[in-house]
Amino acid sequence: MSTGSRPHLSLLRIIEMNVGFFGLQFSFGLQQANMGPIYAYLGASEAMIPLLWLAGPMTGLLVQPLVGAMSDRTLSHLGRRTPYFLAGAVLCSAALFAMPHSSALWMAASLLWLLDAGNNVTMEPYRAYVADRLLPHQRSVGFLTQSAFTGLAHTASYLAPSLFTGIVDRHLLGPSGIPEIVRLAFLIGAVLSLSTILYSVLRVPELPMSPGERAAIAVRPLTARSTLEEIRAAIAEMPGPMRQLALAMLCQWYAMMVYWQYIAFALSRSLYGSVDTASENFRDAVLTGQQLGAIYNAVAFVSALTLIPVVRRLGARRVHVACLAASGAAMMAVPSTASFPVLALLMVGIGLGWAGMMGNTYVMLADSIPPARNGIYMGIFNMFIVIPMLLENLTMPLIYTPLLGADARNALIFAGMLMLLGAAATRFISVGGPPNRNSVAN
Repeated sequence: MSTGSRPHLSLLRIIEMNVGFFGLQFSFGLQQANMGPIYAYLGASEAMIPLLWLAGPMTGLLVQPLVGAMSDRTLSHLGRRTPYFLAGAVLCSAALFAMPHSSALWMAASLLWLLDAGNNVTMEPYRAYVADRLLPHQRSVGFLTQSAFTGLAHTASYLAPSLFTGIVDRHLLGPSGIPEIVRLAFLIGAVLSLSTILYSVLRVPELPMSPGERAAIAVRPLTARSTLEEIRAAIAEMPGPMRQLALAMLCQWYAMMVYWQYIAFALSRSLYGSVDTASENFRDAVLTGQQLGAIYNAVAFVSALTLIPVVRRLGARRVHVACLAASGAAMMAVPSTASFPVLALLMVGIGLGWAGMMGNTYVMLADSIPPARNGIYMGIFNMFIVIPMLLENLTMPLIYTPLLGADARNALIFAGMLMLLGAAATRFISVGGPPNRNSVAN
């Protein structure tokens, strides 16, 4: 889509077009906060848990590049991206509703595959939709607004079980040992997943394509073979700056996966002195971890908005280095901290890192890829997220006992070290410097 066909959008319209991202990220937040404990309630060991999280990276690896290429070449009366938003949201809502009713480990793991498939069908076209809809100088606002909604949604999803303790006994369990407060949180997520997507696509619909754009898509038939060929060609022709992002992405996403999986188990040891996942102490540790998660996500929400003028002035690269460094230092300090107020203060660092991961990296990416390939490169870029997560899922069970002493606190220290390495790697990326004032003015 040519730049000239895009209108300048007000901040309100940019916010409205990202409301659907709130519902999408509420779902991801529920997973991050609850899947490790749900697996533990159903009998999984700590070392086994990363393998049970394979659904996210595997579906992301398989689904997002395909959906990205397909959405670039979809002709429908709803637009290029919208059909994928809606299909993914329906699948996600159904899986969220069913998840807390899981009666066995295999059922919860299977539902996570469906849930992540739905999320990934929605995610990549949503990123491309923002890049399609906004003028180049508004992209930082668009992606950092997405990051803000991510922080807000994760804050709400992490905090939901604790809020429900005001009306439901926190230790009231369902038939499979999953707390009722968790079931209610997933029910809210199921409603939000679909309703917020509908709001965004109705309030800020996709722009109609020009006759030339439609003709260009029409001559490239949407077939499995042509889609795979397009993905292969795009990878071969990947811009250099996009390749440079790979190492930093590997470090930061491996680290976050470790944090999400093991924070509750680490707090159970450091704050409550328990390793028994069937105990009330462990359930209290889960709620504490969720409350801390709400804090760092609230920080991410505020940071994403306040970082907009900072990124405009200093550039996304320099800001992201600082964000990752703050996150790494905080992660390394969590295991030795036995005070909730101090832990809450450490969440500021993790929140800054999370805000940067969800916003700055996409600002740098959008600066380096051709607009005609927004969809496919957004999908391929997701491989830079899911491959590190996949590596973590496969390698953590191998190193958890021999290298980390089967202690979740050591896993968090390891994650912090990786974040610091990611900050160092970000310094060598050739895009994301201070913007050219003349181009912005034009």
